[in-house]
Amino acid sequence: MPSTAQNEPFFANQADEQFRDKISTVDNSGKRIWIYPKRPSGRFTNYRIWLSWLLLLILFGLPFVKMHGESFVLLNILERNFILFGVHFAPQDFYLFAIAMLILLVFIILFTVVFGRLFCGWVCPQTIFMEMVYRKIEYWIEGDYHAQRRLDASPLTWEKGLKKFTKHLLFFIIAVLIANTFLSYIIGMDEVIKIVFDPVTRHMTGFISMILFSFTFYIVFARLREQVCTTICPYGRLQGVMLDNKSLVVAYDFIRGEPRGKMQKPKTSESTKTLQFIDQKGATGSSTFTTLPVLGDCVDCKLCVHVCPTGIDIRNGTQLECVNCTACMDACDDVMEKVCRPKGLIRIDSIEGIEKGKRQVFTPRALAYSVVLLVLIGVEILLFSLRSDVEVLLLRTGGLLSQEYSDGTVSNLYNYQLINKTSKDFALEFRMMEPAEGTFEIVGGKTPSVGKNNKSEGAVFIRLNKDVLKSGKNNIVVGAYAGGILISKVKTSFFGPVK
Repeated sequence: MPSTAQNEPFFANQADEQFRDKISTVDNSGKRIWIYPKRPSGRFTNYRIWLSWLLLLILFGLPFVKMHGESFVLLNILERNFILFGVHFAPQDFYLFAIAMLILLVFIILFTVVFGRLFCGWVCPQTIFMEMVYRKIEYWIEGDYHAQRRLDASPLTWEKGLKKFTKHLLFFIIAVLIANTFLSYIIGMDEVIKIVFDPVTRHMTGFISMILFSFTFYIVFARLREQVCTTICPYGRLQGVMLDNKSLVVAYDFIRGEPRGKMQKPKTSESTKTLQFIDQKGATGSSTFTTLPVLGDCVDCKLCVHVCPTGIDIRNGTQLECVNCTACMDACDDVMEKVCRPKGLIRIDSIEGIEKGKRQVFTPRALAYSVVLLVLIGVEILLFSLRSDVEVLLLRTGGLLSQEYSDGTVSNLYNYQLINKTSKDFALEFRMMEPAEGTFEIVGGKTPSVGKNNKSEGAVFIRLNKDVLKSGKNNIVVGAYAGGILISKVKTSFFGPVK
């Protein structure tokens, strides 16, 4: 946040911003400070709850959705089987995946430049599971933040042991559920169900993977918690270089809120003044009145700090640990309503918006990223439209010469490979496209075919009329047809006899 004459008093109270020298969850000795956030409530919290339930429904429900008998979404890295929204992607389509990753990267940069780290607080699975699932279980079993702190500080009793055991048992059960869900995106829900219900010895590798996933998720949500967002997540590390004074973030209006202070009546004589006056008749007199300190709208209740899941004070300005969850906005709005002051002391705004009262969302920087993003999306759409359902590779068999026949034709032997990227079976027919005439003799006599999401190989002789060939290398084009419809065109070379 820039230092200007208008906000110098705000920073003068911050000890030269020493709060930025370390994260809020670690003390001076390097020991972790455990966070006990207050249960948030309010308009934005309700919006987050509704959005979280929708996203959780999609996350847990999508592995059960099938199209043409196969998973709607599958990312099977082990078997190189990728399905996105019912569309198969083979390893040969890696260029599409690479461009898609570039699109995602540019979109993240653009979104962060405009809206800050809003994704982290509203959409990120880590935040949704932590705040909307695990934290709610903790509130239900152990109570709000004061009760949790007292319980952890108290000696071990049967009641404390029962609460801790119940909480961590539920934590691990949910971790197992999450692990199975994520595993289903890799190997498919059918395989996960087999691992669960079949004997362990039949799926030892899958069972071990599921256990490792479960313990990983349990440790993340039971112990690491906000440390994932503040120290581990690479997106959080990159946030600082993406934001500028025009980015919309959860921000404290320091111009309106400072200097902060409690609402109270003056109790000392220093807050009284005597005013001398002369009335209309020329008589002198005096009047004593009470003066109140000129304070901003912030009443220094610290509720914005108490509800923060990463333990920061948003009044110190934009910080790396802030995930833009808007819990502090709800807490502050509730207090402002009680003290009869306008809401929005903490709001989604830019530093420039707070200082100058204006917002500029689509800055030249944001527009530049938008242009790059649109170009990449256009390239991806174009390449995807040119992608064939069945990829045909036709390569001339090396080390063999062409053969001449008495009927004036010449043949070359080729190896073909068919890669099916769909959920349908295909039986193909080869036809010559350039030159227009030619015949094919399939080695083995079987019609070239390939199963759904599979590949097949074979060999074929191509015979062309000697009159249309030149000596040495000739370029030809072969079409692969399914049901009379052109599926793919293949360019290859044909060697004619030396004249």
